[in-house]
Amino acid sequence: MEYKTLNNGVKMPLLGCGTYQIPPRITERCVSDALNIGYRSIDTAQCYGNEREVGIACRKSGIARSELFITTKLWACRGYRDTADSIERSLRELDLNYIDLLLIHEPTGDVNEIYRAMENAYKDGKIRAIGISNFLESKYLNIVNHCKIVPAVNQVETHIFRQQRKLRELEAQIGTKHESWSPLACGQNNIFRNTTLMKIASNHGRSVAQVALRFLTQQGIIVIPKSTHIERMEENLASLEFDLNANEMREIEQLETGKSLFGWW
Repeated sequence: MEYKTLNNGVKMPLLGCGTYQIPPRITERCVSDALNIGYRSIDTAQCYGNEREVGIACRKSGIARSELFITTKLWACRGYRDTADSIERSLRELDLNYIDLLLIHEPTGDVNEIYRAMENAYKDGKIRAIGISNFLESKYLNIVNHCKIVPAVNQVETHIFRQQRKLRELEAQIGTKHESWSPLACGQNNIFRNTTLMKIASNHGRSVAQVALRFLTQQGIIVIPKSTHIERMEENLASLEFDLNANEMREIEQLETGKSLFGWW
């Protein structure tokens, strides 16, 4: 597994397993499968309703807690006090002693007060790293200009059709790692039949999904593809086993549309 070092020295796996829209009744099985085949990073969120099951799978895995990297995201917080309570709730649901990465899920509420509560939880050792999600340039800079601890991660819609180059350049200057949600575009834009990706995949004896993921990870973008099928999980993990050449990277760069596929931010 490859790792990225966050701005506080914490190491985060470059490729993790997402749990968005995975029902609680199958979350434990899916997370267990992922851990068994080599994943060490699991991404969940309060609004997914499956933090508890993620925690159960991690505890049952027998893997040392120090080897796991668990991300969760706050939801519907308005200010400092309810954020502090919300953090405690996630700690109880996960039941893993601490959270590796805690993110504000979206730029709503009093984000500066929400972030201040996260900073204090970080200082108390309840969280190993803090960050944000869905914060584009202006909202990202607002946090940076008010915070004491620079966000370690910004998790944003990022895939071959929306590559977020401007935001990533800004984050790199400030010291925030870029993380992609929906790195396979949720199958939109006919991504799995894209002729550019299909040609490159054929050249490497790889799948289109592996090429789309490698385009991101080769640039140091953290990814969390989701699957409920162990074969797809294995395929996604194996995307780290090859490299795209400079011409192939440039060809994929041309697929940029600059637009969200989901009407978000």
